[in-house]
Amino acid sequence: MRISILHSRYLSGPVSGENRVVEDEARLLREAGHHVRVWSPSAEDLGTRLQLGARAVWSRKASVELRRLIESDRIEIVHCHNLFPMLSPSVLRTGSLGASVVVTLHNYRLLCLPATFLRDGRVCEACLGKLPWRGVRYRCYRNSTLASGSLAASLSIHRALRTFERVKLFLAVSGFLRAKHIAGGFAPQDIVVKPNFAWPVERRRGPGEFFLYLGRLSPEKGLHGLLKAWPRQAGRLVVVGDGPDHRRLREVAPPEVEFRGSLGPQEAAETLRRARALVLPSLSFEGSPRTVPEAYAAGVPVVASRSGALPEVIDHGVTGLLAVPGDSSSWTEAIGSLSDDRKVKRLSDGAWQAWREHYSPERGLEALEASYQRALNGSSMRRRD
Repeated sequence: MRISILHSRYLSGPVSGENRVVEDEARLLREAGHHVRVWSPSAEDLGTRLQLGARAVWSRKASVELRRLIESDRIEIVHCHNLFPMLSPSVLRTGSLGASVVVTLHNYRLLCLPATFLRDGRVCEACLGKLPWRGVRYRCYRNSTLASGSLAASLSIHRALRTFERVKLFLAVSGFLRAKHIAGGFAPQDIVVKPNFAWPVERRRGPGEFFLYLGRLSPEKGLHGLLKAWPRQAGRLVVVGDGPDHRRLREVAPPEVEFRGSLGPQEAAETLRRARALVLPSLSFEGSPRTVPEAYAAGVPVVASRSGALPEVIDHGVTGLLAVPGDSSSWTEAIGSLSDDRKVKRLSDGAWQAWREHYSPERGLEALEASYQRALNGSSMRRRD
């Protein structure tokens, strides 16, 4: 197949899970013999907030570039990931004129301005199934009225123009995320679940040396509450990542917590392979963190919040443990139970088996190729304008 992958690249670079998904899927498809062209512009390419806001609503430049790619490379599939701010939903209209359009739903951006369904530390679904103007009132996107207004205008205009109906197939990274989009008005027959995959790595030897948090340091990740209640008897917690909550987290962290900042992909993977367990204390509706299959590939179990898609990807007592979001006693109990090396070994085996059966590159390629074929066959029941 001849495929063009489009992605408005996040400035966090390789730290971004979505950036790495785009790179890894492109590599996976190329190694399988498909023709792949990736176009991944960054917001660094455009200066002012006003320019970025206008481009998020309708990017004529992106549409022109996509039309050129379709014609020059005889593209059959246009696969879009993040649309904002460099691409905008206008590329969905352009792509549908010469190819079949597929969109991966990594988060809730098409339903909620901050893409998290979280406001002021609490779950908020005020915009679910509605036009997202409440998000402008609360400055939900980057705490900016201008940025929130631009994104809300883009979503509202393209809903009115039925732009999202130009998409042949949406690929949700989890069943939970699929269900939220259906609740928000998307047609069930046009969304399939396609989990992220992870490359094979050397499995961990022994029970691991420390607990590990690997991700963005922001309030919705729930790390603040976990650090305040971290049980000393559990040993070290290594925190890898950066973000707006960095200073506040350092202020409450006990001596057992070690901050390592952002690491490159190889160093982060090696750190993960040495972990006793990965911890995900998220307060928001996680779509399906890329770090979970990566941990499973290394035979590392996961301790996570019982929220969003996390119970879907973590089999409690088999591949990891689930705790109540924000409940320190629940988290202390879960973390404390992993002092038993035999239990860690059993969960490690379950995690690796889950990777092999559900999250390996082979499963990822099968799912991608099947999705593309479905899009080419026009199996979507939704009609274009």
